[in-house]
Amino acid sequence: MTFSYAAHFVEVRVEPSTGRVRVPRVVSTFDCGRVLSPVTARSQGIGGIVWGIGGTLREGAEIDPRYGGVLNADIAEYLVPVNADVGSVDIDFIDEPDFALNRSGVKGLGEVVLAGTAPAITNAIFHATGKRVRSLPVRMEHLI
Repeated sequence: MTFSYAAHFVEVRVEPSTGRVRVPRVVSTFDCGRVLSPVTARSQGIGGIVWGIGGTLREGAEIDPRYGGVLNADIAEYLVPVNADVGSVDIDFIDEPDFALNRSGVKGLGEVVLAGTAPAITNAIFHATGKRVRSLPVRMEHLI
C-alpha cells in the first residue's frame, strides 16, 4: 500500500507585547496520486488547513476542575477560526498517478491535509520567538 504525503510551509506573525499569533500565509503541496477533481481536492486542502489553524491556535475544551463539565460546550463559546484568522492559503498537487494502490492511481487526501499543519505552525512560532510550545492550543501565556 502506498500513502499520501504533504508538505506545509507556514508564515506566522507574533506580537511581541501580547504574544498574539497570526497566520498570514500557508503554502502546502500534496502527493495524493491522480487528482480527479481539482476543485474538490483544493477545497479539501483549504478546509484541512483552516481546521489545523483552529486546532493549533484557537480550539480547546475548557474543563471545570471542580465538576469535570465542559465550560465551552456550545458554538457561542468554543473558538473556531474565522476569515480574519486565515490569510493566504496556496495549494498545489504533485498529480502523478500511483497504480500500486488501485487502477485509477488515486490516493486519499482526507487526513494528510490536517496532520502536518499544527507542527508547521508551532515550528514557525519557535523560529519567530525561540519558544518551543508542546501543547495545543498555543495560548498567549505560552509565548509571553
